Amino acid sequence: MQKMKFFIDTHDQANGTFPKGISKEDFAGFYDKYEAACEEEGVVSLRLHVGFEAGRAFCLNMAPDADAVRRVHEKVGLPFDEITEVSTVTPGDMFFARVA
Repeated sequence: MQKMKFFIDTHDQANGTFPKGISKEDFAGFYDKYEAACEEEGVVSLRLHVGFEAGRAFCLNMAPDADAVRRVHEKVGLPFDEITEVSTVTPGDMFFARVA
């Protein structure tokens, strides 16, 4: 099995990377296409945080590399501000790291 990493990509209406005025219903339909593109590229869409009124989205994906996430966006015609590799850090992670 290929090693996977976590990535957050960001979208902001002010930068033209989040569709202006998109409804929740339209977004749900778009997300179906996004998931299909993810499957083609070996990307797992884990969570999306969307502020419809603010026109922003933050998407957490698991992928082999940032290029796979970039290809998903290209396939569905969705621009992004950036794709950032991230680590999951919780208070529990920090506590156990300090104790070890």
